[in-house]
Amino acid sequence: MGRKPKQRRSILLKIFMLAACVYIVASLSGQWSKLDQSQAERDALLLKVEQLKQSIKDNKNMLKDESNTLIIEKAARERLGYIYSDEQVFVDISGN
Repeated sequence: MGRKPKQRRSILLKIFMLAACVYIVASLSGQWSKLDQSQAERDALLLKVEQLKQSIKDNKNMLKDESNTLIIEKAARERLGYIYSDEQVFVDISGN
C-alpha cells in the first residue's frame, strides 16, 4: 500500500520534468531564431553605417578641394538632373 503513492509521485515527477525540458528546448529554439534575425539586421545596419561614412568622407574631400566645381557638378547632377551634352542617360524601369 505504501508503494503506490510513492511510485505515482515518481511518474508524475518524470512527466513534469519531461514537459519542462520540452518547454525549455522550444523556448531556446525560438530565441535562437530571433538571435539570427537580429544578427542579420545588425549586419545590414553596419553596412549602411560604412556606406554613410564613405559618403561623409567623400563630401569632406570635396570640401577640402580648392575649387567648388565638384560640389556644383554633383548638385547639378543629383538635384537638377543635368547631364553633359555627350552623355546618354538610361533609366531602369524594371523597379529592381
